Amino acid sequence: MPKYVIERDLPGAGKLTADQLRGVSQKSCSVLNQLGPDIQWIHSYVTADKIYCLYRAPNESMIREHAKQGGFPANKISEVTSVIEPTTAE
Repeated sequence: MPKYVIERDLPGAGKLTADQLRGVSQKSCSVLNQLGPDIQWIHSYVTADKIYCLYRAPNESMIREHAKQGGFPANKISEVTSVIEPTTAE
C-alpha cells in the first residue's frame, strides 16, 4: 500500500502540551477507526509550526477525507516513492 507524507501547517505546533498532543492523536485515531483498516497512521513529527505525518493509504483522497473529518489541515500530500538511509550508501 502506498505511503504518504502529509505536511500540516499548524502555527505554534511545537508549543502544544502533552495533553493537547494527546487530544489531537485521539481525534485522529477516532477518525481512522471510522474510515476502516485501509488507512494507517504510522507516526508524526512535530516542529515549531508544522506537523509532518506518515500514513499508509490506498490513495490521496482517503488522506484528504481523514483530514476533512478530523478538522486537520493537509496543506501538502506527497506519495513516498523511495526511502533512503545511511545503509543505502553501502
